[in-house]
Amino acid sequence: MVGGWPQQLLGVAAITSWLTLLVMAALQVRRRWNGQREWSRKLVHIGTGAVVPIAWALGIDRLIAVPAAGVITLLAALNHRFRLLPAIEDVGRASYGTIAYGASITLLLLLFWPQQPAAVAAGVLVMAVGDGLAGLVGPLVASPSWHIWGQRKSVVGTTAMALGSLAMLLVVSQLAQAAGLPQPALGALLAIAAAAVLLEQAAVLGLDNFTVPLAAGWLWARLS
Repeated sequence: MVGGWPQQLLGVAAITSWLTLLVMAALQVRRRWNGQREWSRKLVHIGTGAVVPIAWALGIDRLIAVPAAGVITLLAALNHRFRLLPAIEDVGRASYGTIAYGASITLLLLLFWPQQPAAVAAGVLVMAVGDGLAGLVGPLVASPSWHIWGQRKSVVGTTAMALGSLAMLLVVSQLAQAAGLPQPALGALLAIAAAAVLLEQAAVLGLDNFTVPLAAGWLWARLS
């Protein structure tokens, strides 16, 4: 096992602590701004993206990463069903986004971890930050908008998705370079960001939380 059990336990403790802090912060946001139910959920959505770089930096083994992601996905499904933590799930509309998010991370780990950690990081961070910013900024700033399958999209939200996604891809590219791993050329990064933006437009029931990370991760792996 890479790094041995002490390092693995340290990694698990670090990730557990981070997720615990996220949930606590989301609960505080929920109490402070109860009328903005989306904010607490987006805080968790964006913050969860940091889990993969933490796991990458600490060398978390596949035998720990994949089951842990599966358990978190199961917990997300239970929370969706029973609303144990409304700050994470309650957005006032039909959405399976949290379950899809966990499932996409689990599948990315199955496909690419640990041989291609940058592909996992790219997929997760594009969704976490790009989609997270779109969901926060889009409703706050007035701009021309349109509806796709009943979902409202706007110029500002889509631009935030594009810029956030590209920024995260550039960050992951630098991390991959520092780790001596291959990374896509700039043109390929732009293509990955564009694909993520297009898939995010079809956000029915929150299933873009599944399609966007998988597409971004797969394209990263293929284009590196």
